[in-house]
Amino acid sequence: MARIVRAVKAAAMVVLALLLVSCAPDTEKERLKATTKATYDKKTGKLTQLTYDNNKDGKIDTWTYMDGTRILRAEVDTNEDGKIDRWEIYGADNQLQKVGFSRADDGKADAWAFQGADGKVERVEMSTRRDGKVDRWEWYSGDALTRAEEDTNEDGKPDKWETYRSDALETVAFDENNDGRPDRRLTYSAGALKMIESAPNSSGTYTKKVTPASSPEP
Repeated sequence: MARIVRAVKAAAMVVLALLLVSCAPDTEKERLKATTKATYDKKTGKLTQLTYDNNKDGKIDTWTYMDGTRILRAEVDTNEDGKIDRWEIYGADNQLQKVGFSRADDGKADAWAFQGADGKVERVEMSTRRDGKVDRWEWYSGDALTRAEEDTNEDGKPDKWETYRSDALETVAFDENNDGRPDRRLTYSAGALKMIESAPNSSGTYTKKVTPASSPEP
């Protein structure tokens, strides 16, 4: 997965946009006037939405939803194809909590990325069925996928576990009797299936191990 680049914080956009309108050269001032539009609640007078031209091409590509000075969320059309492809969700402290994106690039969010303290993606939650329900969780170290869990039978519990080394699948385990514990594990090396383990005992140790003659996919 390509690194998700964090956009300019919406709060900064509010301040900078309003300042730039007043002090920018005429051509820049006209662009800002055309693309920086604030919407206020008619009853409370609170700011509810601010539009912005993030790439400065004269087209609105960012819509930030506000509750006064509090940022709620932002929607961005980064490639300006008329479809939102980035969704930013903010917390009560105006800090970015997660970023949504569309794996099908169809304007529908089906995955959400969470950043670590270093600013890089730490965890991704996916709705593989694209129904809004998270059923796959991925963890990253740096830019590399390290492990994943998946709920394949829609019972709300993980029943598939994957580990990765250098972004390559190393093991995948399955819960085949719906007890929340893995019953079978496949181990790979250089993309080839090397071992199948099954029949775990009460401590979870596999008691049956088979080395396949060939390397079929699970």
